[in-house]
Amino acid sequence: MKLSDFQFNLPNELLAEHPAENRDESRLMILNRSKKTIDHLTFKDLVQFFDEGDVIVLNNTKVFPARLFGNKEKTGARIEVFLLRELNQEQRLWDVLVDPARKIRIGNKLYFGDDDSLVAEVIDNTTSRGRTLRFLFDGSYAEFRDKLNKLGQTPLPKYIKRDPIPEDTERYQTIYAKNEGAVAAPTAGLHFSKHLLKRLEINGVDIAEITLHVGLGTFNPVEVEDLSKHKMDSEELIIDYEASKIVNNAISNKKKICAVGTTVMRGLESSVSSMGTLNPYKGWTHKFIFPPYDFSIANSMITNFHTSKSTLLMMASAFAEPEFIKKAYQEAIKKKYNFYSYGDAMLII
Repeated sequence: MKLSDFQFNLPNELLAEHPAENRDESRLMILNRSKKTIDHLTFKDLVQFFDEGDVIVLNNTKVFPARLFGNKEKTGARIEVFLLRELNQEQRLWDVLVDPARKIRIGNKLYFGDDDSLVAEVIDNTTSRGRTLRFLFDGSYAEFRDKLNKLGQTPLPKYIKRDPIPEDTERYQTIYAKNEGAVAAPTAGLHFSKHLLKRLEINGVDIAEITLHVGLGTFNPVEVEDLSKHKMDSEELIIDYEASKIVNNAISNKKKICAVGTTVMRGLESSVSSMGTLNPYKGWTHKFIFPPYDFSIANSMITNFHTSKSTLLMMASAFAEPEFIKKAYQEAIKKKYNFYSYGDAMLII
């Protein structure tokens, strides 16, 4: 398949600027792959699709306030810095994106905070837009991270044109977020409420948690028509023994295994044994899933509605078949579903 196969026109008003009033009351489209049916429910109706012994796999990564605004030395030009990845804790080295990129050179210093209390020096040009910064900070590492958290903003996606509001700090985070390291939320998980998780638990559904720290690799645009030539940026992945045990038990008992989001699906598919079971894993993954693809672990999936030509749309199409997803998206646009990070959800069974 080619990049142009995943192009569609989305009305701007369907890009959700705000989350649903209540997490579990967003809309939920149900795609049944065997029957080729499409149904429309509310997210909290999810409980009716899972029984005792079924497994729901969550990504427990936690978003940190990765967007900083500073000023360039001498000129005072306003510079946006997006923290991507910590390279060295001791030396305070980070890979970042800067905007506008053309104004930043190696050796430039950037000042952050009203009192310029945090300073960074550009030490490398890693890509056309990326840079490596060394933060010049004398305090402890804990004090440094506290300073970053105070100065940083919630890294809302660029399509959201408004400024972050206090509500975003909580809502652009899953309720089960634990392990800090993501620069974007695993958005399919934003629909889960404590009440919904409790109802699933009462029904005997098992919850497995993995960690995939979402980076910009998930959202970077595909710029080649031949999908086999696209390279995903690596993202850190941790699957512990407990999660693999829960999943493998469900596989042996022929139960439903539901990946909550494309990050979970990619994580599961990155650590499959030769027997078709899930191995514990700690490392990095740059797996890119597009049609055709044979999935090994999950047999159902929750995902949001994605933008045109995105790797997320390609994965959903691989799981549910491209023509079926195309039909579902046409219906979603017709019925005015909300798209993208704060948008509505789809359950593929």
